[in-house]
This record gives sequence, structure tokens and C-alpha cells, in this order.
Amino acid sequence: MSNFSLRKFIAAAALAVCLPFVSQSASAAPTVNLPDFTTLVDKVGPSVVNIRTTSRVGSGSELRGLPPGLDEGDMSEFFRRFFGIPMPGQPPRGGGGGSQGDQGKGGSRNAPDDNQDNSEQSSGVGSGFILSTDGYVMTNAHVVDDADTIYVTLTDKREFKARLVGVDERTDVAVVKISATNLPAITIGDSNKVRVGEWVLAIGSPFGLDNTVTAGIVSAKGRDTGDYLPFIQTDVAVNPGNSGGPLINMAGEVIGINSQIYSRTGGFMGISFAIPIDEAMRVADQLKTSGKVVRGRIAVAIGEVTKDVADSLGLPKAQGALVSSVEPNGPADKAGVQPGDIITKFNGVNVDTATDLPRMVGDTKPGTRTTLTIWRKGQTRDLPITVTEMQPDKVAKTEQKKAPQSKERASNSLGLAVSDIPADQKKALKLSSGVQVDAVEGPAARAGFQKGDIIMRLGDTDITSAKQFQEVAQGLDASKMVAVLVRRGDNTQFVPLRPRLPPQK
Repeated sequence: MSNFSLRKFIAAAALAVCLPFVSQSASAAPTVNLPDFTTLVDKVGPSVVNIRTTSRVGSGSELRGLPPGLDEGDMSEFFRRFFGIPMPGQPPRGGGGGSQGDQGKGGSRNAPDDNQDNSEQSSGVGSGFILSTDGYVMTNAHVVDDADTIYVTLTDKREFKARLVGVDERTDVAVVKISATNLPAITIGDSNKVRVGEWVLAIGSPFGLDNTVTAGIVSAKGRDTGDYLPFIQTDVAVNPGNSGGPLINMAGEVIGINSQIYSRTGGFMGISFAIPIDEAMRVADQLKTSGKVVRGRIAVAIGEVTKDVADSLGLPKAQGALVSSVEPNGPADKAGVQPGDIITKFNGVNVDTATDLPRMVGDTKPGTRTTLTIWRKGQTRDLPITVTEMQPDKVAKTEQKKAPQSKERASNSLGLAVSDIPADQKKALKLSSGVQVDAVEGPAARAGFQKGDIIMRLGDTDITSAKQFQEVAQGLDASKMVAVLVRRGDNTQFVPLRPRLPPQK
């Protein structure tokens, strides 16, 4: 037998010997079954609600007389991409301009004078879930904040006008109440028991599509995004309209509130964030009791401790919160805290990152006497400190609306109330100018501006302070459009805006 024939024989024999083992190994491989969510959705689905809000704004389109080079098609695409809403004055997709549902809406092109800011217009759509059988509903603060009217729609198509119980902007949690009984309340889970890799699902109204279910896994825990709370990170598809809806585990329990997404386009890109339900329930309990959340404060501004800073100061490792400023006569000042100190422990608990400290202090009852451990000039010191009460962001919207000054703040021709941006926030955002939008009405509301937007420029004038903004706004010509440079998140765009006419005397 030739060498070639011999090699062929040996190879064939080896293959024949291995085949039984390969076949046996393949047949012995375990079968992996994907989870079946159908029973879970049947159980939890009725507890999830759709939330839509309306605001009273002017009845005319502010986009008539667009700047040269821009037609309505361009502006329609701009509003869709940048603000996520239809261009004011256009009927919603899928509906004709003369349908019954469009009559009386603020977008009518035959509406009366723009200065009559009294027609109701849809301002947002989100999701929520029923906390109790007597009508308490939880959602995101940004879903219902600044709304004039809140409507809650159940899965059985019943719709209720809701009362805003309270909002907490720091955690982005809100509670509303509807007049109904025997409602299918959701089961509250334990977000501390969440494990990375476990299956979860979201139910909500993405893009206004009610009762939509998406599923995925928990991709990270305790994700710090710079906000007040550490988030649950998932790869569940969450899109605009999902905000406020529940994140459900395989036991049918809510473990988080879908709140944010990481996106470069405005749509889902594979990462979404949920507020841990344990934190949300603590906030909800206070909102139901008093309409506000009480938190502790020690009155310091802090920053992150980098490795370079830790090495230069002789700190064993990069941890703690670097004190950048101390409020005069505040708790920290009275305790002897100085700028440049590094707070390494609060009440004996390690402060691993700068964002840990606000949560620790915030969860401490005002009036509590505790201890700060600081690192100063190569030594550790313990400083006794008494925690005081932080002023709440706001109470229930219904109470805030009764304050007469709220209307005055947005009384300029653009319908924008603004305030100066704190220096530390400017530094974090790498801004040299700009003011922050606090309230929106009239022309600005119709143009899609939102609370939290940053106004960088009016026309050719860079805006450096709220006072200057008011002065520039007062001098605008109501017969001409003004280009407003606005920043939202990482996006900066010009928005054409027509000032409203002054009231007739």
C-alpha cells in the first residue's frame, strides 16, 4: 500500500472512531429554553397605564414666516428629530386635518390671535403603573411635570383625569391619583436582589403605542450617570413614551421605573436605565404623605477624586468626595470642613465615589447628629456634624400654580422663564455662557422648548445671565423671527421663534 493510500486509511479509521463520540456528545448537550413571557404579561399588563398630558398654549402656529432657506418640510423634520414632536400647526400622523379629533386644537391655522394662550394642546405621552387599588399611580416626574392636565388610560380603555400628588425631580419620580377603586395594583419587588444577567421586561407606550412589551436582561447594576440615584442598566428596548413604565422581573414584580436611555439619535441604541424601585417607593411614600420629599443636607459642593489627585495628596486610593466649596454658616462650615478636604466616610460608611455622598446625606433625617471622616494634609480626621433639611425642588404642581409669581417669570415676549446656571454646573457642561429654562409658555411652548433646555444665544447676542436675557427679550421686534440657539443634552440647534405681540392697551 502506498504512503498516500495508507494516510487515507488511517484518517478514515480515525474519523470512524471519533464519530460515535461526536454524535453522543451532541446528543448529550443540554437544551436551553428561552423564557416564555406570556403568562407574565397577562399578570402584569393590566397594572400598566398610559399617561398623556396637555398644556394650555396659544392657538396659532409660531412658524409662519420661516427664515429664508427653510420650508415647512425642513422644520417638520427638525422638530421630529430634535424635539421628538410634530411641527406645531400640523395634524398628527395618520389623521386628516379636518377630523373631529383635530377640531379645537391649538394647531389650527385658522385660529385667532396668537396672544390668546388659552387652548389645550397635547404636550406629552408616557407610561405608569398602578401602585394601589384605590388609584395611586407612579410614573416619571418628567412625564407629568409642567402639565396642566394629566389623563390616565387603563388597559380596559377607561380614561381618568388625574390629580398630581407630587413630583421629585432629583429621583425623577412622580405620583398621581385617579378616582377609581378595585384597580389591579402591581406587585412591588426588591431591587437590591436584582442580578446582572437576569431576564427582565418593560411594558409601556413607546411612541404612543399602548401596551407594548419588550424584553432583555439586566446588563449592569448601580450605574452612576451623574444623577441622584444609581440606575439599573438593561438592554431592554426603551423608547420615548416608555418613560414611567415598570421594569418587571420573572416573578412578575416591578423592580424599577424605566427612565432614561443612552442615545445619539433619540431612539433606543441598546442601553436603557431604570430607577430602582426601592428608592422610588421611599420617595412615593413621602409624596403621598406630604406632597414633597424631605432630605438632609450638609451644604458643600463636591467633585470626584481622581487617581492623580489621590496620589498627589497621599490618599491610599482614589475614593471619597473632594470638597470644592463650603456654604458659609452651613452645617459643614460649622463642623470645620474646608475646601480641599476629601470626605472619605459619612456616619462611618465609606464614600466610594463623589455621587455616593449626596445620596447618603439625603437619606439622613434632618436634625441627625453624625460624623464626617475627612482626609486633610495627609491625616484622617473625624468631624461631628448636624444634618439640616434640604429645600424641596417643588411640591405638587397644583400648589405651585397658585403662586402668582410663576406667571410673571415667563411674561417676556418669548414665553421663556430662565435662571442663571450654577458655576459648578457650567464647568461640568463646559459652558462659558447660557441660561437654563425654568418654565415655558406661549411661543416657546408651541416651538417645543422644555424645562432644562439651555439658551446659548438670542439672534447674534450671546446670553450670559438671566438678567441680560430679559433685557434682550424685551427689545425683540415682534414682527421678525429670532434665531434661538438652544442646547439639549449633547445637541445644540438653532430654533426660529416669533415673539408674541404685547397686549393691547
